[in-house]
Amino acid sequence: MHQISYVLSKKDFSNTSMTELLSNKDLLKTQGYINGTWISAPDGLTFEVINPGNGQVLAKVAELGPNEVKEAAIAASKSFESFKLFSPRSRSDLLKKWNEKILQNLDDLAKLISLENGKAFSDSLGEVKYAASYLEWYAEEAPRIYGDTISTLNPSNRTYTIRQPIGVCAFITPWNFPAAMITRKIGAAIAAGCSVIIKPGAETPLTALALAHLAELAGVPSGVVNVVTTQWNTRKVGLELCKNKLIKKLSFTGSTATGKTLMEQCSSSLKKLSLELGGNAPFIVFGDADLDCAIEGLIASKFRVSGQTCVCANRIFVHQSVYDDFVEKLVAYVKKFNVGYGLDSNVTHGPLIHQAALEKVDMHVSDAASKGAKILIGGQALSQFGSNYYSPTVLTEVTTEMLCTKEETFGPVAPIIRFNDDAEVINKANDTDVGLAGYFYTRDVSRAYRVAEALEVGMVGVNVGVISDSALPFGGVKESGFGREGSKYGIDEYLVVKAVTVGI
Repeated sequence: MHQISYVLSKKDFSNTSMTELLSNKDLLKTQGYINGTWISAPDGLTFEVINPGNGQVLAKVAELGPNEVKEAAIAASKSFESFKLFSPRSRSDLLKKWNEKILQNLDDLAKLISLENGKAFSDSLGEVKYAASYLEWYAEEAPRIYGDTISTLNPSNRTYTIRQPIGVCAFITPWNFPAAMITRKIGAAIAAGCSVIIKPGAETPLTALALAHLAELAGVPSGVVNVVTTQWNTRKVGLELCKNKLIKKLSFTGSTATGKTLMEQCSSSLKKLSLELGGNAPFIVFGDADLDCAIEGLIASKFRVSGQTCVCANRIFVHQSVYDDFVEKLVAYVKKFNVGYGLDSNVTHGPLIHQAALEKVDMHVSDAASKGAKILIGGQALSQFGSNYYSPTVLTEVTTEMLCTKEETFGPVAPIIRFNDDAEVINKANDTDVGLAGYFYTRDVSRAYRVAEALEVGMVGVNVGVISDSALPFGGVKESGFGREGSKYGIDEYLVVKAVTVGI
């Protein structure tokens, strides 16, 4: 097994307070945000936000519950009655101002993300820019909510359609992209004229609260944006978001299992749903591929944010004719990584979010090794760095019987699987219950079309490893959920079509 020297930050951040690290001290909020007011839990309860890079407590945040959800739903419902009457241009202006506020606080927001999520600062900067791009995109979409005029069978009637905001929307967002997973939803909702309630991931509430503060500064009216923070009451809060009849729409990003539970809980009120759930993305390298290009794409897709993205490559299929060359190039590239504390400028890859995540990654690697896979690099926890660090890992001679190909690893492990022909690899790529993203590399134009159409996923990258973009309709098929976020299609999730027939 090849060894690699990893780098832990030599900077000591353990005794540095968050406010010392932030230029804009006002970004650090620890209370929930309802109806334009920052609130604590009635009983004073809080939960701890832990820095996964060093195990230190970053902040204690208000532990809210279902009663605060009810309060937020009432506030959001009242604000919706006036906000839906704002002109599209007015909503566009609000999104533009909010986008400007985010970009003005780019470095501080990136620091917040690195502190509570652990990702490398360069990744955090990229996320903040990506998050802001959704507000910019939907600022441009808001004035373009059009209806139609429809010819009817009855010549004495005229029918036309209008698209109206659905009402109060609830968002349950994950920890891995604590800014972008909010703006991707809220940009479309506000553009449509909806008010929202956000339940951010318990691991990363500080970014959500900072975004709410900037929305307030941008002039977003009270009650339009509400944030309910919780850790211990997560299930109760989720149930109230599903059952509350004032809430007309729920958007969730997270695991397939949780998505199924939320869908069941929403059935009593027949809420409109959009679910972006788990993935098991295939990454296919055909024999005619540009290997250097494919390596760069895989590095970006697989190891970005230490493999903790829902669209990252999880099963890497490489044609037998280029297998050995590809693996050699990949290992050489991984040797260049620097693993360590996210705020160190030299670090390329930070820790995993928590110990449970590390244990799952280690279990996948151990299972693969026990079934014949070879560990070419990595394959161990970096306990000398802290409890959440795992070495970027490359596995070869992987088969589809191993856990790392059956489940979403959500960590820095690249399992390489051999294949011989197109039909074989397409069948293997589609042999999963989920279908979020897929990637492949080829120089053959005919193959590019055929494989893109054959893969059972919602998004395909052809000769590209990063597909996320505000212009992309983001979403999956099968048990990866339904609905689309981003692009011109994303706003449809927050609108209802009303048909009006007029007799003349």
